[in-house]
Amino acid sequence: MKTTPRRVDKPWGYELIWAETDAYLGKILHVRAGEALSLQRHELKDETLFLLSGEVVVSAGPAPESLARIDLRVGESVRVRPGIVHRIEAVSDSELLEASTPHIDDVVRLEDRYGRATGRAAPP
Repeated sequence: MKTTPRRVDKPWGYELIWAETDAYLGKILHVRAGEALSLQRHELKDETLFLLSGEVVVSAGPAPESLARIDLRVGESVRVRPGIVHRIEAVSDSELLEASTPHIDDVVRLEDRYGRATGRAAPP
């Protein structure tokens, strides 16, 4: 069945949700140079990010004070398991393909440069 992708504007760019089922979720993240997603973790969501274009830095680790820097280049991917604290920051305008479990609202924001709410019930 043919579907139309759904665009969700974000302060750092936008998401293009191209697949949303009970079993999986597919998005393309468009992140503008110098912008960053919130420092966050997921309780259930398991995701893999594949860099389609640009250059990003992924910070990830078990806690905010112990994050490792991952310089992601085109053609590389990184898996973010549930519970891992992470943030994506674009060095240049970038597009990432995200494949994940369908837990679209499972976002616990720990820090956000755009003033969005932090905590358990933060909207994605």
